[in-house]
Amino acid sequence: MKATVLYIEDHYHNRRLVQKVLQAHGYEVLLAESGDEGWALLEAHRPPLLLLDIALPGELDGLEIAARVRGDDVLCKTWIVALTASAMVGDRERFLSQGCDEYIAKPVQIPELLTKVAQGLAAWEERA
Repeated sequence: MKATVLYIEDHYHNRRLVQKVLQAHGYEVLLAESGDEGWALLEAHRPPLLLLDIALPGELDGLEIAARVRGDDVLCKTWIVALTASAMVGDRERFLSQGCDEYIAKPVQIPELLTKVAQGLAAWEERA
C-alpha cells in the first residue's frame, strides 16, 4: 500500500513539481490549492503526512490548518511539514511552535523533500 501525502499549496507549478517527484518515488499524492479544500481532503482521507504552505488563499491559512489538525482527535497524529517561502530568521521556530513537525524552505530541494517525507512517515508510524 502506498503512503499518502496531502500537499496544500496555492501555486500550481509547486503543486505539480512536488506531485511528480513524490509519485515517482511511490507515494500517493493528494493536492489542494486552498486551505478550505485541503481541510476537506484531510477530513475525508486522513493522510499520515501533510505538506503545508503557510500563506494560503481563503479563510484557512497554513497555521490555522495546523492548529485544527492538532486539536482534532482523529487527525492530531498527522505529521505536518511546513513547506513555505517564509524563510526569515525565526520562521522555522514559529511554525514548529504552532503545530508543524518539520520545516522546508522554498525553493524546495528534492533530496531534502524526500528525506523529510520519509522521516515524517516513519515518525507518524511511531505516533499511530
